[in-house]
Amino acid sequence: MEHLVGGYPVVIKFPVQWGDMDAFQHVNNVSYFRYLENARLAYFENFDIIGFMAKSGVGPILAATSCRFKAPLTYPDTVLAAAKVTAIEKDRFMMDYRIVSTKQQKVAAEADSVIVTFDYRANKKVPVPEEFRRLIMAVEDSASHVCCNEEK
Repeated sequence: MEHLVGGYPVVIKFPVQWGDMDAFQHVNNVSYFRYLENARLAYFENFDIIGFMAKSGVGPILAATSCRFKAPLTYPDTVLAAAKVTAIEKDRFMMDYRIVSTKQQKVAAEADSVIVTFDYRANKKVPVPEEFRRLIMAVEDSASHVCCNEEK
């Protein structure tokens, strides 16, 4: 499965839940966005985003996201959700994601998002702080994956 998530510094692993399924007998599209959210949060946990936000008041906020569904997921299965930052601009950064079915051994979805840095105290968008930029680059430059936390 490594070849399907290579290049993604953060990969989490969790089971597909029966409740993720819908009346059409596959995982509902809303669940894919939850998987993406879990991967995004796992990425941010690598540099203590909560501590950074408590200190600075600045943190990420989702501005836009899209997902391309490539294969339906069904229960039972185990999913790998991978995340990486692909670009950092003045006041935003872009993330790419991949959702992989271990049962099918293929990519089930690919997604991207735009994340804006937001000052939650002042309630406004702000430039990406230099420290935040360095923290992201440290995750991206990591030699090995931060992988496979089991989600319950």
